[in-house]
Amino acid sequence: MTEILVLGASGKTGSRVLTRLTSLGHSVRAASRSGATRFDWADRTTWAPALAGVEAVYIVPTETLGLPERADFVAAAKEAGVRRLVQLSVRGIDEGGVPPTEAAVRESGLEWTILRPCWFAQNFAAADFFLPEVLAGEVSTPAGDGREPFIDAEDIADVAVAALTADGHDGRTYELSGPETLSFAEALALIGEAAGRDVRHRHVPPAVYVENLTGAGIPRDDAEAVAGFLAGIGEGADDFLSDGVRQALGREPRSFRDYVRATAATGVWS
Repeated sequence: MTEILVLGASGKTGSRVLTRLTSLGHSVRAASRSGATRFDWADRTTWAPALAGVEAVYIVPTETLGLPERADFVAAAKEAGVRRLVQLSVRGIDEGGVPPTEAAVRESGLEWTILRPCWFAQNFAAADFFLPEVLAGEVSTPAGDGREPFIDAEDIADVAVAALTADGHDGRTYELSGPETLSFAEALALIGEAAGRDVRHRHVPPAVYVENLTGAGIPRDDAEAVAGFLAGIGEGADDFLSDGVRQALGREPRSFRDYVRATAATGVWS
């Protein structure tokens, strides 16, 4: 059994990693700004207590986390005796070599694994993404007819747990995707079929999408980042498959249809 610190423990992947590690009998610290294991990227006094006695860390950086803070946290983890780091990153960011956002972990001298997933299937059921629009019957994005191999966060969590607890993943970068690419219209059609409702996709220009998000209270920097990612899908930037799930786990990733079937059974789209 291993003492493991999970950052982002209430998030889409962190919550699933936490559940799996606990069920396997590991001692897990669920880090948050208000939980039993207090952790705040902006408050460095919380770092050392959270890291004390920990052997492995699941790192979920925040959007606003700067490179110095990343490097300082990795240094603090090393000083605390951590031996293994697993960082959640994003697919398609290595065209110019090693991304700066991954450099601190890669250069730490510790065992490390990088997870680079594509767009989460769970975003269709998340209140902070597409769920309100799915329930309203129309999802507007700048993705057009572009295709995306949506990945189930359950698969990301399975890979993360394997990297945190098992040997053989040191120095590996796993690019993670589902087994097929789908347009947003096709994905929403599958959701509509399973949920018994009509759900359509409507293309909007990136600038309009940014204004829609900022009008809903999303900070402009975040809105522009999401719009840019979705516009990239529309331009075909993500229309390819990755085999990281098979590399890490020896099995194929779950299909979007399987995700839809399981999610529809929860009633979230009813």
